[in-house]
Amino acid sequence: MQISGSSAIVTGAASGLGAATATALAAAGAHVIGFDLTGGWERSGAPAAGITAVAGDVTSAADVSTAVAAAAERGPLRLAVNCAGVGTAGRILSRGGVHDLEVFSRVVSINLIGTFNVLRLAAEVIAATDPVDEQGQRGLIVNTASVAAFDGQIGQIAYSASKAGVVGMTLPAARDLAQVGIRVMAIAPGILDTPMLAGVSEEIRIALAAGVPFPSRLGRPDEYAALVLSIAALDYLNGEVIRLDGSLRMAPR
Repeated sequence: MQISGSSAIVTGAASGLGAATATALAAAGAHVIGFDLTGGWERSGAPAAGITAVAGDVTSAADVSTAVAAAAERGPLRLAVNCAGVGTAGRILSRGGVHDLEVFSRVVSINLIGTFNVLRLAAEVIAATDPVDEQGQRGLIVNTASVAAFDGQIGQIAYSASKAGVVGMTLPAARDLAQVGIRVMAIAPGILDTPMLAGVSEEIRIALAAGVPFPSRLGRPDEYAALVLSIAALDYLNGEVIRLDGSLRMAPR
C-alpha cells in the first residue's frame, strides 16, 4: 500500500508511540491527522511538520468522526493507527479493598472501546475510497495491543483485559472488512520507552531492560513506527498480532 499522497489518522499522537508513528508517516508523504486529548497537545506543543493536530476523545463518536472527516479532506484515507491508551495498576483484592469498578471500566473504555470506535468510523470512510489495486485493496487499520494481553502481571487485570480484547478483535475485524479491501493488524509491544515509564527510576529501567532476552534494552517508539510502515508495505499481512518485545515473556510480578 502506498503511503505517499494518502491520508492517515493516528490516535494518541501527542506523545510516545503515536507521536513516533505520526512523524514517520508524515515523513513518508502521508497527510496525517494527529488525534489526542486537548491536554496531550497542550503538554507536547505543536506537532511535527506534516501533522495536523486535532483534539478529541477516542470514546466519543462525534470527536472521532470529526477527525476522520478532517483526514479525508486532505486525501483518500488509507491508514488508521490506534495508539491511544492508558494503564492503571490495581489488584482485584488489596489492602485498600476490592478493585474499583469505575477504574476498570475506564481502562476498558479507552483501550478497547475507544480502539473499536476509531476502527469502525475509519473503516466506513476508507471503504468509500477507490481501490488501489486489482485485489480491491483500500487501506489498513493497525491497533495497539500489548504483551500484557498474553502475560498479564499482578495488578494488570484491567489493562490486560482491555488489551486482550484488542487481540480478540483482530481476526474477526480483518474478516469483516475483507469484503471492502481493508486489512486489520495489531502490534503487541513489550517494554517500550514511552511516557508511561517517565516516572520510573533509572535503577528500575535498567532492571526492566535486563529482563528482555535480546536485545536487552527497552524498545523505542521509532521501532513501533517502523513496524507500522512495514505492515503497510506488506499487503499479505492481515488478521494477525505481531509481538514487538525482544522475545520477552512477562513474569507474574
